[in-house]
Amino acid sequence: MVAPKIAAVNGISIAYDDAGSGPPVVMVMGTGSPGRVWKAHQQPALVRAGYRVVTFDNRGVAPSSECVEGFTIDDMVADTAALIEFLGAGPAAVIGTSLGARITQELALARPDLLRCAVMVATYGRNGPLQESIAAGERELFDRNIELPAPYYAAVTAHLNLSRHTLDDDDSARDWLDIIGFSGQTRSKGVRAQLELHAGEADRRAAYRAITVPSLVIGFTDDRTLPPHLAREVADAIPGAQYREVARAGHYGYLEQPDEVNRHLLEFLRAQLR
Repeated sequence: MVAPKIAAVNGISIAYDDAGSGPPVVMVMGTGSPGRVWKAHQQPALVRAGYRVVTFDNRGVAPSSECVEGFTIDDMVADTAALIEFLGAGPAAVIGTSLGARITQELALARPDLLRCAVMVATYGRNGPLQESIAAGERELFDRNIELPAPYYAAVTAHLNLSRHTLDDDDSARDWLDIIGFSGQTRSKGVRAQLELHAGEADRRAAYRAITVPSLVIGFTDDRTLPPHLAREVADAIPGAQYREVARAGHYGYLEQPDEVNRHLLEFLRAQLR
């Protein structure tokens, strides 16, 4: 296994991968997930299309600094900005999913000079009661040191993050349950620090009216974790933002429907990075 590259920024270490050549694209992953998740489908497609693609592990996810003492969304935004500057990759297209999309939105506000354009996948500008309850439950499970039975954890994770069309097929459901079960339950203190970001998150829709970089928002029709109406609200808030919705896809839609997601990404990037 190749050791990751390490950027020393903002007093911490950020593990990253830098592949391909051409206009730079920086990809930001969601809560508790390593940057290598992008390598399943999106990073290879973008590299083949002629882009330089940077993926990385957010603070809280080893081997980046876990920062178990806690941090803010602003810290994660500053990390992304610092990594772009460290690599001399700005201005770049920045693509984020879930928490990574929230980071991308805030980066577009704080450092528009570093962005050519922004793509927010499965995003949100506010949390509803269901999202707040799920996030609170995840924090409590960790704090009470409760580990769910592995089959139940896999089933709940699949139900929250995958489309019913994926799960209605028994062979597909078994495959996903095996993948989730093999990945295991994340118990690190760094991920717990990320989970704390979801406690009392502010409604940022009004602030996003000040975003000026060209933006694309992608929602997933069957997303139970962050339903597509939350993504559409972000697109409605950002002046001139485009909105696309991918059918037969849940919160992991970029893994369930990678060809469709990649098509939207490439169409947008080709238009913005000419």
